Amino acid sequence: MIDVRSLNFRYPKGDTPTLRNLNFNIQAGEIFGFLGPSGSGKSTTQKLLIGLLRNFDGEIQILGKNATEWRHDFYQKIGVGFELPNHFSKLTALENLELFASFYAGTTRQPMELLRMLGLGDATYKAVGEFSKGMKMRLNFARAIIHDPVLLFLDEPTAGLDPVNARAMKDIILDLKGQGKTIFLTTHNMHDADELCDRVAFIVDGEITQIDSPRTLKLKYGSAQVRVDESSEQGTKSHYFGLDGLAENQAFLSVLRTDRIEAIHSQEATLEDVFIKTTGRELRT
Repeated sequence: MIDVRSLNFRYPKGDTPTLRNLNFNIQAGEIFGFLGPSGSGKSTTQKLLIGLLRNFDGEIQILGKNATEWRHDFYQKIGVGFELPNHFSKLTALENLELFASFYAGTTRQPMELLRMLGLGDATYKAVGEFSKGMKMRLNFARAIIHDPVLLFLDEPTAGLDPVNARAMKDIILDLKGQGKTIFLTTHNMHDADELCDRVAFIVDGEITQIDSPRTLKLKYGSAQVRVDESSEQGTKSHYFGLDGLAENQAFLSVLRTDRIEAIHSQEATLEDVFIKTTGRELRT
């Protein structure tokens, strides 16, 4: 669906390149996460992929065609959810969706269906200028999928959402993947990326440092141990045992048989741990 080779980009007044020799590909039906702190090049990459920025060096192939060869028909095939939603604030939620649906040549989804799906049914006839940030984000997402695109670009899709609506949003994204959609997800939220993405790329200062599945990265950079927490009168005590030969480890078996166990945890790293360990950077810098 997307093939990027030797991609470099510098803004006209920039002193240094914003993107340096990016190489990655995204398969059909994959959720691909582009992860990094603010200013790392995530949004610039997305803008190049969707055609908002030009004059890059390298090659971008999207949907089997060179990015420079696409014209307006490209936007019939993709959906974009920007990090900062931009709506017509004096129009209602329904009017906004009906307006954007009119831009597409093919069959579009029913606006009322999307509003209900995203928990905005009660706000159908409410002016969008009165919406909270979270409501605007959900309407932004509805607008991105109203024409049923095959390729979806999402920039921080759960930003500004409470836990309940963030969970609902992630479930919808996973459902779209189940329908065969391909999704390019830019975020600095490692929990979202871990939960949603088939593969992730770490980008820092315009360079990709890692590309792999979240599971592979966590196992590679985690500890091959299990932690057993036992409860006693003195409090909680933790024991650590190597995973290799665990079933025959007599000390481990003794703890299980004789102690009051509170919890057992494997010690794989979190995706955020891996990012910090491999890049030396915090996510929100």
